Amino acid sequence: MKAEHFVMICRQLAIRPQATQRELAAEARISLGLANAVVKDCLSSGFLRQDGRNLFLTEAGQTHLDRFRVKNAIILAAGFGARCIPLTYETPKGLLEVHGQPMIERQIQQLLEKGIAEIIVVVGYKKEQFDYLIDKYGVKLVYNPEYAQKNNLSSLYRVLWHLDNSYLLSSDHWICVNIFNTYEARSWYSCVYVDGVTDEWCVRASKSDKITSISVGGHDAWGIVGPAYFTPSFSALFRQYANDYYNRPGSSDYYWEHILMERIDTLPIYMNKQTGNVHEIENLEELRMFDPSYNEASNNKVLRVISKIFKAPENEILDMLPIKAGMTNHSFTFRYNDSRYIMRIPGEGTDKLIDRNNEQAVYQAIASLDICDSLVHIDPKEGYKISRFIESARVCDPLHLPDVKACMQKLRGVHELNISVGHEFDPFERIDYYESLWHDKASCFRDYEDTKANVLKLKHFIGSVEKEWTLSHIDSVPDNFLFVSSGGDEKILIIDWEYAGMQDPHIDIAMFAVYAMYDKEHVDSLIGCYFDEGCADLVRVKIYAYIAVCGLLWSNWCEYKSHMGVEFGEYALRQYRYAKDYYRIFSEEYRNMSK
Repeated sequence: MKAEHFVMICRQLAIRPQATQRELAAEARISLGLANAVVKDCLSSGFLRQDGRNLFLTEAGQTHLDRFRVKNAIILAAGFGARCIPLTYETPKGLLEVHGQPMIERQIQQLLEKGIAEIIVVVGYKKEQFDYLIDKYGVKLVYNPEYAQKNNLSSLYRVLWHLDNSYLLSSDHWICVNIFNTYEARSWYSCVYVDGVTDEWCVRASKSDKITSISVGGHDAWGIVGPAYFTPSFSALFRQYANDYYNRPGSSDYYWEHILMERIDTLPIYMNKQTGNVHEIENLEELRMFDPSYNEASNNKVLRVISKIFKAPENEILDMLPIKAGMTNHSFTFRYNDSRYIMRIPGEGTDKLIDRNNEQAVYQAIASLDICDSLVHIDPKEGYKISRFIESARVCDPLHLPDVKACMQKLRGVHELNISVGHEFDPFERIDYYESLWHDKASCFRDYEDTKANVLKLKHFIGSVEKEWTLSHIDSVPDNFLFVSSGGDEKILIIDWEYAGMQDPHIDIAMFAVYAMYDKEHVDSLIGCYFDEGCADLVRVKIYAYIAVCGLLWSNWCEYKSHMGVEFGEYALRQYRYAKDYYRIFSEEYRNMSK
């Protein structure tokens, strides 16, 4: 008698001792003949006793069954849920309501119904919103600080020691009929059948439903969707593999399922077929189909704004797709009336960084000049911006010299328009201001005070050099230069003017350099691309000075964002190096020039 057959039969009898053997077979999804054989073996082993037509677990049977009691459940809920934007800008995906109930709460309630009280939830994005679950359901929260940089293997890694007789769930699934059990005997993964082409992880299995291989994507196949169950022996081996995989170079993109896929020969796991019962909510369109209330109103602020601007019901706003998050904001595209648009959502702490009234004034000043994307709406209070999405655009490649030269000539042409607005961007004032946002916390750089003192010395030199004064972009990152195909030609548009203000236009050259993380050879080439007639020595060293200033400016900016929980890795480190290295380069070049 196999353990799984014993458990399948006896866990039903623990609930319904009056069940017939035919009913037991149906509940266990095994043949009647096998069910009869298991009952017979259990009676002879003393695990069951019979009273008339009813079967009862004996004390020995209950003791044996308790060996297979599920110990706990782990719910992975750390991710952003990018495919459910814009809803997830406000609410983590697992807390989105389906038919009036948050998805994760439904899962927790289903687990509790089966007596599984030890529930661990791994959180990350908007972790504070999950705190109420501790009081409401007695769950334990574990924070994954790597949630924004790594896939779900990093979340499971945080709780590996909890894996035993364990369910493993993702918070963004909706399970109609409870599939959990108090007792389990073999490892399984919920699977649903998908008609047509799918990008789900697809399985092949033996006649006994043991999974023999897994592939990413397929067609007319069984896909792994929903919860899984790990036995103690499976968990012990999986922990070893997970430690190895997590510590491998380049493991940031790993899902825990990568381990299962690559180690399936030594990790025995079975299909638990749940077509029509387990649902994965991939995006807003699927949510609208599954829960029609979302067709009328999503209770989402961003969708309400779009609906109001276009005077359209929310269900006509379609195909929302995230764009890789910028450093200041988040953006996504959407379709309305066969046209595609892009919407900007202010990022964390942005209200302290950007004066949206100034931004609006800039867009008004450049509206008729055909130098930026086509603005549909801008809200200086909330920071929302909608513009037409440019389908045929590509961004500047900062390592492709023709691109760089074209962008610098476009930038110079904009500078020469002598556009004027009523505010300036003072990098020295901003250095102090960004530092003030740290709220008296010390810099993470031990020599910060010395570096800042050196950079501030440059203020006198920069102020002494004669310069032009015009609208400067300030945020002249290569990605903000769009090459747009039009009638066989390409034109360049410059987007994202939120930091723009009056300033020496040559600061934009320095900004491009630090954003592109150029070395000095590339910096000098960049200067040559802007000044095709040649650059005067004094202007060149002034740009070096600006690079030092910009480096400290954005380093301070990154430290503020770090306090907000947003990290920029190498970019932040390189900006601080620009402050130090280009103060030295400026000093040497200026000294040599003055001899």
